Amino acid sequence: MIGWMRKAIVWAWRIMATPAGTLGLGFLTLGGFIGGVMFWGAFNTALELTNTEKFCISCHEMHDNVYQELSRTIHFSNRSGVRATCPDCHVPHQWTDKIARKMQASKEVWGKIFGTINTRPKFLAKRQELAEHEWARMKANDSLECRNCHSSVAMDLQKQTQRAAEIHTRYLLSGRATCIDCHKGIAHELPNMDGVDPGWKMPKDLEGNKMVDVTPIDNLQQAISEAHSRAISFEN
Repeated sequence: MIGWMRKAIVWAWRIMATPAGTLGLGFLTLGGFIGGVMFWGAFNTALELTNTEKFCISCHEMHDNVYQELSRTIHFSNRSGVRATCPDCHVPHQWTDKIARKMQASKEVWGKIFGTINTRPKFLAKRQELAEHEWARMKANDSLECRNCHSSVAMDLQKQTQRAAEIHTRYLLSGRATCIDCHKGIAHELPNMDGVDPGWKMPKDLEGNKMVDVTPIDNLQQAISEAHSRAISFEN
């Protein structure tokens, strides 16, 4: 047995040491391994460089439009001091999902080259189309980017308003709805929503119910909703 193993080792060594043209196979194998490690390191470094907010807003299309809108939201400045950057909301954390997202986003380079939204009027004209594409993508992946930070398992429903807790229990925890169904426009301004299906509607049995721990913002939203309803009734 030992003699057979010795012969196998000698045979393998001879193959590795046999010249391949001018270089030994062992040298080529080692060189290939080192080259592969260097390539992999360079690839991941480049990947992470493109996965930063600095890179995202390096073009004026993003900096002058959606980034300015983000800077006015709670995801940018809040009491906890936790800021969500562009990649946090638009790129999954898992490596395979991240690569797939990067491949999808490669067409943005095409748009940059041909100036698809290189002016404010062009951006506004394309806003609804861009928003609908993003909503559809996040609907298809079950709001994967939202779950980079927000976990339904970690939600303390007792700290939410009664209506929010009930809706999350009925729809989010049961899988009947996903984050983007209800939370459009939380980081960027909404496009013209006329004729756009919101994807989720208030259950009839919860309409008109007063929330527990109502805040001034809740009162303001309710007042706006009631004024809008009265205006529509007046027009009709």
